[in-house]
Amino acid sequence: MNLYFDNSSTSFPKPEGVSQSINEYFSHGGTYGRAAYNRVIEVSRKVESTRSLLANLIGTSLAPNVVFTSNATHAINLFIRGMRYPKKKVIISPLEHNAVCRPLQYLFQTAGVGVDTFPHHPDGRIDIQKAAKVNFASYDLGIINHVSNVNGVIQPIKEIKRLMGNTPLLVDASQSAGRVEIRADEWKLDALALTGHKGIMGPTGTGALFIRNPDMADPLIFGGTGSNSESYLQPIDLPDRFEAGTPNIVGIYGLWGALSSGMGYSFKREHFVELLHEISTFSSFKLLAADDTDFQSDVFSIKPLGMEVSELARILFEKFSVETRSGLHCAPLAHRTLGTFTTGAVRFSLSKFHTDNDLDYLHSCLKKIDEGRS
Repeated sequence: MNLYFDNSSTSFPKPEGVSQSINEYFSHGGTYGRAAYNRVIEVSRKVESTRSLLANLIGTSLAPNVVFTSNATHAINLFIRGMRYPKKKVIISPLEHNAVCRPLQYLFQTAGVGVDTFPHHPDGRIDIQKAAKVNFASYDLGIINHVSNVNGVIQPIKEIKRLMGNTPLLVDASQSAGRVEIRADEWKLDALALTGHKGIMGPTGTGALFIRNPDMADPLIFGGTGSNSESYLQPIDLPDRFEAGTPNIVGIYGLWGALSSGMGYSFKREHFVELLHEISTFSSFKLLAADDTDFQSDVFSIKPLGMEVSELARILFEKFSVETRSGLHCAPLAHRTLGTFTTGAVRFSLSKFHTDNDLDYLHSCLKKIDEGRS
């Protein structure tokens, strides 16, 4: 039985191909793009193959525009810190993670860049009808958390970008990549940040930024790329423009193994939706989820009534061996929006390894706790 429900922090277990690919690199060795002997050529091919797999995952034909980073936070900072803000205004969703809120706070303090929030429904989903009345031309940038790491709401990215027109949109796909369909080209996304260790089920220390127009942002890090070495200037071509220094080749090999696994979900969607319905009937908890299940991912949280969130997490682990994450989940803005600041909530995040039986067990655990408090 799989009782690990903390996949929004980092996924576990990993597909077998992850460790196999990592071991392949350790037995093979070699660097990326720095020489022309066979060992390096093979490594470089694997890195570029992984880049292509990521491009396919997010629905873009522009593989060179997918830049490797150490995680989604790195990718988000690369874009936000590299952007220019002549209008001094950014608009964000009400469910953003601190990976977005903290660099924006830095910009406010150092450059006077102000931040507004998209109009939204009570569950944090963007209200498309009200958003249609927003003058997006007055903003330098919009930022949307595709899937909330607190209540799992899926934002209607295609409709939001259509309303925004030429105003750039950065999508935080930390929780959606590998879980929810993404079509970067069809939706005309300007930038997208992802991490490799959550829904994709790869190793930690891996991530990527997709940037449609590289001139939109200046590099965050300057250094060696293995190209144009005669110049002190950073190369302008992709991906070298944003990939100074030797990349995390070990992690990229593991990411290739995860992306190549072809694994589907082991639990039924309707079974998961039924679980949410059952939890919503318990008197001891407040369910944090999408108001419309069509916009619900496999992440949700509950706030215990009359009990600290840390206590509920402790009971789940000590009595039932269920592993969760309690607190604010590095997303105080989201908890303010959902009315759970400052206590936070207990989060449950599934993976493709969970089965219907695992969901039934989780339901039975929460039911026992609820009945014990009634």
